[in-house]
Amino acid sequence: MTRTGTSTSTAHLRRALRREVPSTVGLLADEQDFAAMRQYRTFAFDDHATYLRQIEALLKTLSTRGGHTTVILFDPEEYAVWCAETGTDPDHPASRSRFTAHLATTGARVTYTGQPLTTLLPELVDTAVRQATWEYATTVLATAGDCATCGKDIGKAAYERAGRLLLRLLEAAGPGTHHLVCSVQAADDQLLAVLHAHGTTPPEDATGPEFTAVLATGIALAAPGGIVLRTTTPGAPDRLHGWRLTDGTLTPLTEAEVFAAYCTDARTGEPLSPEPGVEYRAGLPLAPDPDDDWTTHH
Repeated sequence: MTRTGTSTSTAHLRRALRREVPSTVGLLADEQDFAAMRQYRTFAFDDHATYLRQIEALLKTLSTRGGHTTVILFDPEEYAVWCAETGTDPDHPASRSRFTAHLATTGARVTYTGQPLTTLLPELVDTAVRQATWEYATTVLATAGDCATCGKDIGKAAYERAGRLLLRLLEAAGPGTHHLVCSVQAADDQLLAVLHAHGTTPPEDATGPEFTAVLATGIALAAPGGIVLRTTTPGAPDRLHGWRLTDGTLTPLTEAEVFAAYCTDARTGEPLSPEPGVEYRAGLPLAPDPDDDWTTHH
């Protein structure tokens, strides 16, 4: 009787302890990454769809145990580099487990809360893109150097200017819910940042600094880019505005340019039908700023 009671108590305590141990699951999000992992003999899966079903089943099982589960984006190229640098055999399950634990502190990750994989996958990829964009932008700003004319730190000055431009954009937009997208052509890649704001106050979450950093990167590099803004107010059509980023300055687009930007397929160049209940308007003029002569000083 005592032994049975002790055994039951121990098993209960062990289950309780297991609920406090976090779990991390590495996920191969697309067919290309999955195919790259099939080169390893110990990788057990042949079909990506089957793999995803098994991953979802695993996540549900972990969720029923009541613990905290984190899903990270598993990058085969990054895994191969990590194995080479650490002298780890890549063709071993324990190596993949160690790499997954490593990514839990450095990589893109999403908390699993029971959402279906069709929701979790886009969220995870979006998180990875945002993290890569943030890392690129902050690196550019940190290494931009000093201005040969005024001696200021270009990255810091560009970030401060971008912050003021964001405030001026929201002030010009006025009341309502605002959705802004900033696009900057940097090197061989296109940086994108999205921001949602209510009224004239920037959001307090991470999207504010991310948006500002991408805009600042375009300013610091004198790279071409643009900003589009969509404002929603109750009882009125949505309003679309746009600006062109050139040499660190935002120039309002005309109404025709805004219409063309929204009603042209970016991939094919074919015209698209205007969205019902939406007004295409010219970019709003922005209030003057002491640093509007950016190009003459940086």
